Amino acid sequence: MNIATNLERASFYFPENPALSEEDKVIFYKTFNEMSNRIATGLIDMGLKPGEYVGICFPNSIQWLVFYFGILKAGAVAVIYANALSKEELVFLVNHSKPKFIFTTEEKSHFLNEIKESVGLQKIICDKGELNFNDLIEKGKPSFKAIDRDRTDVAAILYTGGTTGVPKGVMLTHKNINTSAYNVSHNERSTENDRAICFLPLNHVFGQMHIMNATIYSAGCLEMLQGFDLDKILYYASCGRITKLFAVPTVYTRLLNLDGLKEKLGSIRYCFSAAANLPLEIVKQWKETTGLTIYEGYGMTETASAVTFNHYYRHVIGSIGTAVPGVEVQIRDLNGNLLPPYKEGEICIKGHNVMKGYLNNPEATKETFWDDGWLRSGDVGYSDENGYIYIVDRLKDMIITGGENVYPKEVEEAIYQRQEVQECAVIGLPDKEWGEKVVAVIVPKSGHNISPDEFKAFLKTKIAPYKVPKQYIVLKELPKSAAGKILKRELKKIILEKNS
Repeated sequence: MNIATNLERASFYFPENPALSEEDKVIFYKTFNEMSNRIATGLIDMGLKPGEYVGICFPNSIQWLVFYFGILKAGAVAVIYANALSKEELVFLVNHSKPKFIFTTEEKSHFLNEIKESVGLQKIICDKGELNFNDLIEKGKPSFKAIDRDRTDVAAILYTGGTTGVPKGVMLTHKNINTSAYNVSHNERSTENDRAICFLPLNHVFGQMHIMNATIYSAGCLEMLQGFDLDKILYYASCGRITKLFAVPTVYTRLLNLDGLKEKLGSIRYCFSAAANLPLEIVKQWKETTGLTIYEGYGMTETASAVTFNHYYRHVIGSIGTAVPGVEVQIRDLNGNLLPPYKEGEICIKGHNVMKGYLNNPEATKETFWDDGWLRSGDVGYSDENGYIYIVDRLKDMIITGGENVYPKEVEEAIYQRQEVQECAVIGLPDKEWGEKVVAVIVPKSGHNISPDEFKAFLKTKIAPYKVPKQYIVLKELPKSAAGKILKRELKKIILEKNS
């Protein structure tokens, strides 16, 4: 099994169908497949062997996709890094995964060259420069069949964390990814005539698995954007270049503020929201305004996205739906005991979509699974008598802001590098635009003041921009338990009461 055969199959059946569209450039499936073949053979000629790691740290683009499938066709493993990572973050993760080659921007290649030898990085391929993307395209061969791999072999590694603590490199197999690609395309009734907008980062499981891999599986077209651009989305929608809208709650909220929204959506037939729970009122308003349903589901990086889907035929607002084919969901208590309907507990998952484990992290892998092999999601929810799942809360402290995952500990460690800080806690607070906003609560050292502008400027050199707190609150002390642990839920409550 090799998930790159999904591209080969689409190219065989629909060679002249558009596969990738970026600005005014369109790549058809035959060309897409041939370009990926050229990358694969070019990498093999440079010494790449099946099972070896190749990194990608590049913005959303046609090049990103061609390189991704080239890696997979060569039988290698695609290690995905967020293009928004700071120098410090990227260096840390490259050192953790130690890819043989990496595809990145010329800008990032300069500091990666400084650490090449220490991490075993043999080749840096850029968008331009001495060894670049076009060189591989020119030297590679257009005809090549994807190297067969075992279904349990790792195909891609996606990171869920950052520079502090132990990194979480989620190892997803060909079986994991193929399971989700099928389930998404099946549940969404995808066809070769669909055109899906993709402005969410391809390093994110939603962008890479739910949108990209599922669209290739069904031989549809990906309309690529490097990031969220409301004007372009509306332009593409109005002229019929989009049939499927994939977005996060903040985007749907912003769109609802537009006049004549129904007409502006053009040929869009399907809407899906991910990353955070969508308020019920927004779902209702969207249906009333556009006549379209916003579908939701549930997934996580560790499950290659799709775990549940809220159905076409019995869509239940407020639910994340029922388990997709090949996947089981249980609600368990903290001792691992199965709970009855309507009893709140941890959402646990078993199926062909569940990751192989965390890269170089057997301890975290063991903690994430029950002894019987069920994955612990860290999310609290319950099921009804029909198997529909409802999310109540997250056990973990992760913040989801604008569709991006932010881990508080990572931000806190960066804040603690400032000499003014005695204690700090990073929390997520409700925000109309972002869903949640990252908030830093700081206890300064005696005689020191906190300047939000200085902190923002400093943190932008340490962590990705979306992780930088949007608000800074100064307190004399933080609420703590008897054991000295900072009580973040209590802290949120205090701040929300002050702001009410």
